[in-house]
Amino acid sequence: MNIFVKILLSSIAVIIASYLLPGVYVEDFITAIIIAVLISLLNVTIKPLLIILTIPITVLTLGLFLLVINGLIILLAGSIVPGFVVDSFWWALIFSLVLSLVNSLLADLSKDGQK
Repeated sequence: MNIFVKILLSSIAVIIASYLLPGVYVEDFITAIIIAVLISLLNVTIKPLLIILTIPITVLTLGLFLLVINGLIILLAGSIVPGFVVDSFWWALIFSLVLSLVNSLLADLSKDGQK
């Protein structure tokens, strides 16, 4: 049950982030659910491989290259899901930052109700 709540919160975060950013378009809530699941799967499978392959440049940039990897994951999700459009790499980078922020805010709000 916990994973369904996390996916639902991530879907809401995707909708909120796409509403805030003009360079990102999400067709409907079903598409947001698909995006949330796909980004989670990409973060579990492809992201660790990319991090290992880019260790030298990540160390050289003091970890800022991880933001580039997040943007690439968002662009990959945008190319896979038909109802999800990201205009450019910069919008994908900003979307990943806003998505992280909204996701953490929603997670904090959901934990307040459990206390």
